[in-house]
Amino acid sequence: MSRAAAIPPIPPPTSDRVLPGVGLMLVFCTVAPLIDVASKMAVQTVPAGTVTLARFVIQALLMTPIALVMGLPTEINSRIVRLTLLRALAAIGSTFCFVAAVRLMPIAYALAIAFVSPFILLLMGRVILKEEVGPRRIAASVVAFLGTVLVIQPSFARFGTTAFLPIGSAFCFALYMLVTRHLSCVQHLVTVQIHTALAASLLCLPLLAIGSFADVEPIRFVLPHGVVWLSCLSVGIAATVSHLAMTFALALAPSSTLAPLNYLEIVTATLFGFLSLATSGGNDVDRDRRHREFGPLCHPSRAARRETAPLISGQIFLKNQLQALSTSIQWSHLAKD
Repeated sequence: MSRAAAIPPIPPPTSDRVLPGVGLMLVFCTVAPLIDVASKMAVQTVPAGTVTLARFVIQALLMTPIALVMGLPTEINSRIVRLTLLRALAAIGSTFCFVAAVRLMPIAYALAIAFVSPFILLLMGRVILKEEVGPRRIAASVVAFLGTVLVIQPSFARFGTTAFLPIGSAFCFALYMLVTRHLSCVQHLVTVQIHTALAASLLCLPLLAIGSFADVEPIRFVLPHGVVWLSCLSVGIAATVSHLAMTFALALAPSSTLAPLNYLEIVTATLFGFLSLATSGGNDVDRDRRHREFGPLCHPSRAARRETAPLISGQIFLKNQLQALSTSIQWSHLAKD
């Protein structure tokens, strides 16, 4: 199969399509943090792999009736099977890495590191898709990226190797958005979501089977019980709504335009995390259990945590100011780039 057949050309967006795309991206930034909060609640009881599988199974169950009511074809185009599998793998990687991260660290810290993703996406859009990237959008993402760098070092000192998990999530999410931009040009957006959810569910099953057999804690399957079912259901619902909005946004506007707007998510994520008390690190029993599961690198000494906590908090505040500046640059010159 030729490259032209595998990756269809992307039509240039018009000005009357960009602003609706921006609006839908704002919907994503508002709803997506609910995935993080619900995941934080669920992953305290069941492994990250179980939460990841639940997200895609629920998403597939929610999207399939919508497609049937709309009369959309559910069969997959043979030309884009590889892109669909790539999107599913990227979604699995992004979800698993972030869920595993918030099990061990507060949502605000994990997001502060993961928000390197828009900068990665901007570069991918320019290098791979040859999208036009104006100097103001570059400045917006660079300013926000510098804020992310400020948080990585003290977070590593406090949380150890766990700080790498949000970085992995960022790379996978950037790839996810990039592939979404392609698929939205050749298939209906609802169908794209269904195929991704189904493919991700099927890909998760053997991974969880291996993890359960080998007793690898993060990728074992544990049947949820009690209120954990509600948390897993909330993850699936929030993922369905937010990623459908993001998929439609990417069909209307270039990824390089939408990337800097991602930084608005940290505002709603911090608010939701604070209101739900999901950013707490858990009790001493939870910390001891996670220490046994993941090793001492994930849990430095209490003295190190006390020393780095004020530094991280101050740098997250500074990072938020840089992100606010980034967003202001992006909005003030959106129509000019």
